[in-house]
Amino acid sequence: MERTYDLPRRVVKGMSAYLLRVNGFIRMISRPVLCLLLLASPKTGLAQGLPSFAPLNPVASSRSGVYFQSLRDPAPRSWSTSMALDYASVIEYNRLDQADYVLDSEVMRLTFSASRELGRHAFLQFGTSVGGAYAGFLDGFLNWYHGVLGITVSERERRPQDRFLYTIAVPGGRSVERSRSSLFLGDVNIGIGLRYNAGFQSVLSMTLPTSTGPDGYGKGVPSVAVLNTLQRMLRPGLVYEGSVGVGLTPTHGALSDIQRTAFLGVSSGLRKQVWGSQSLYANLFYHSPYYQGTSLPALDRRELSLDFGWVMVTKGGGEWRMGLTEDLEPGGPGVDLVFRAGRTF
Repeated sequence: MERTYDLPRRVVKGMSAYLLRVNGFIRMISRPVLCLLLLASPKTGLAQGLPSFAPLNPVASSRSGVYFQSLRDPAPRSWSTSMALDYASVIEYNRLDQADYVLDSEVMRLTFSASRELGRHAFLQFGTSVGGAYAGFLDGFLNWYHGVLGITVSERERRPQDRFLYTIAVPGGRSVERSRSSLFLGDVNIGIGLRYNAGFQSVLSMTLPTSTGPDGYGKGVPSVAVLNTLQRMLRPGLVYEGSVGVGLTPTHGALSDIQRTAFLGVSSGLRKQVWGSQSLYANLFYHSPYYQGTSLPALDRRELSLDFGWVMVTKGGGEWRMGLTEDLEPGGPGVDLVFRAGRTF
């Protein structure tokens, strides 16, 4: 026999009133809470990883097509674009009995990139840049900056402030002197990417010798590289991204007999969401030597740089980026200090 129970009328009336109050309270707070959640939650748009990074020192950028290529998530649009500005102060001072290399310059690179989706597992990307090399204006500021940090840069003490010089002399008596240039077009980069899964991709990248700058700023020959990137969410708001890249660039120009042709790049970094749509990142980048047999540490040694900064994700899924890059191993072909700014769309 099935039994039924009738609740007392006063209990039903009380429960109804209670549910009405709860419903009203939920409706009252739902919009403010939703707004707060949208502001505080991490965005999942075009980029949850690290900004791409390519060496800026002319002795490096004119030789290798290997760089750090950030992971590209499937975009909600067929096309996406980005723009990045790098402005660096470079000081290299290697003067030996049998060889000589001095690079005292400020270098600018403004990069424009575009990517097109080819389904969920592949994409095309294109990039070009305009660049410049100047006597500059930052030497006084950097002397103060290093003084505050208690750092002594002996190379700067040997050079006059805000004076340009780029010269290389190698054993055997050959020497080249590069000139400054206010503005020139850089090499064009074309790549095709393949996503194996949500956290791993490979990009076949080719650089075309389209630079209009003086000798020593463009590669002068085509180069090719394979760039592999791994990304993992370690915990909510904390992302790891690392890469391994290999590349080939034929020798070219007056220094062809001391140029290496095969290159390796390895990177490892983290991005941490700190508040709302804002994050901090740090990325350690290693690159194998670009030259050989010169006896000059700044040409024959590896490069080791730390790229770090701040990222803010926009409502549309793009990003604003600001950062700095420091050379961690004096004596390698790094850059004293790079100021970085970028925008993705």
